[in-house]
Amino acid sequence: MTNTELKKIKIFDTTLRDGEQSPGAAMTHEEKLRIAELLDEMGVDIIEAGFPIASPGDFKAVSEITKIVKRASVCGLARAGIKDIDRAGEALKTARQPRIHTFISTSPVHMKHKLNMGENAVLEAIGASVTRARNFTSDVQWSAEDATRTVPDFLCRCVEVAIHSGATTINIPDTVGYTTPQEYFEIVSMLRNRVPNADKVTFSTHCHNDLGLAVANSLAGVLAGAGQVECTINGIGERAGNAALEEIVMALKVRKDIMPFGTNINTTMLSKASKLVSNVTGFPVQYNKAIVGKNAFSHESGIHQDGMLKNVETYEIMRPEDVGVNSTSLMLGKLSGRHAFKDKLESMGYSLEDAAFEDAFRRFKDLADKKKHVFDEDIAALVDDGFMRGQEAIKVVSVRVETGTGIKPQATMTLSVHGEDKHVTTNGDGPVDAVFRAIHEAYPHTVVLQLFQINAVTEGTDAQATVNVRLEENGRTVTGKASDTDTLVAAAHAYVSALNKLLVKREKQAPEALTVAR
Repeated sequence: MTNTELKKIKIFDTTLRDGEQSPGAAMTHEEKLRIAELLDEMGVDIIEAGFPIASPGDFKAVSEITKIVKRASVCGLARAGIKDIDRAGEALKTARQPRIHTFISTSPVHMKHKLNMGENAVLEAIGASVTRARNFTSDVQWSAEDATRTVPDFLCRCVEVAIHSGATTINIPDTVGYTTPQEYFEIVSMLRNRVPNADKVTFSTHCHNDLGLAVANSLAGVLAGAGQVECTINGIGERAGNAALEEIVMALKVRKDIMPFGTNINTTMLSKASKLVSNVTGFPVQYNKAIVGKNAFSHESGIHQDGMLKNVETYEIMRPEDVGVNSTSLMLGKLSGRHAFKDKLESMGYSLEDAAFEDAFRRFKDLADKKKHVFDEDIAALVDDGFMRGQEAIKVVSVRVETGTGIKPQATMTLSVHGEDKHVTTNGDGPVDAVFRAIHEAYPHTVVLQLFQINAVTEGTDAQATVNVRLEENGRTVTGKASDTDTLVAAAHAYVSALNKLLVKREKQAPEALTVAR
């Protein structure tokens, strides 16, 4: 079977919906639009843009994404209720290819303790919800929440009702990450063999990673006949996360010998997408993360290095370039001009408008004055960080810290709060504590610092520091991230970034009994 004859597996990305449910991963409206544009450009088939009834912000995001997406279908999530479905339909009314994704629990434990509904009531809700959704679009996806813990006979009945009512995609979620590849293969196979008209619809996988099996289970579903995979960039999602898009796509690309399937994904954009989502959410990608981790194509062992020098295929099953990682990390310096900088950005997958390019070039020059060499990773950090510093309600104008042996650490800071500059000077137990106290004095708030983490972007004493800060307030968790050659400056920007995200999260209003875990 040639590449042109490979069966195409649809990639359904739910980074903006299920991924945002990760504690602390709330995204601003502008960040969602940026991610949606990149997903569309990358070749994602369906973008689940949000849960329209969850909040005015989610509704607006879904609605705006329908206007900027050029290729992908845009999907809105809805529970099995009239209000949910109508709200989703309203949000999607300008979409070129709208999809409504409605769901209800089908497992005994969920029906008893969550829904307080019997089997007949659930079957009626499935029929009514899918029928209602068909009033807005012919592309309706139905999901059996907690499908892998559902009684097989009842699951077959549920899927039959959904298909009969007009669903065109049937999703089989492993909501709690409970199943194994063999079990999941058998579930999908059973449904395709037993349910009438199963050959008329597309089956989809949606696997969570609680046992570390999300990708394996998803691929097992594909081998059983599923034509769509639900996944997220970097595998983000509730609890242990979802199946990682980059791992699914590259597994299908590398192992065509046993999985004769293809996707529409431009894999050279995977690294860029990973960095963008990491920057937006503040969730660092672990160094040994498959496909997009910093060490994914690094070799330190002498045996490995010797093998690589003789033939790269000894220890690499794919090329770095295949996922958008440069085979060599080229450097620019303070004498590099705009043309060289623009070429570098383009080679890294960035396309900036004039104003954004000039801002990035200015910050590159500032960085080049502080560092002898500016690596690709430095450029990616400053460009992605620049996207984050836009129209925030709170901004760091200036920060100065005095510290040393026998000196009480002191931070002098100017913070812009809703356009008004606040000048403060505070002491702390350490320089970072002094910086955070200064922010608190300029902008009083009640939060708990859950995480303060520093990572070097590149090697060397002049490396940029990337700081991650996680804050919690009344059950809301947010994460901020920033990079700078001065660790304390990065810490200030990261903390303020988290505060800005907290302001966004405060505005979200969830409806009663909002439950979207699948």
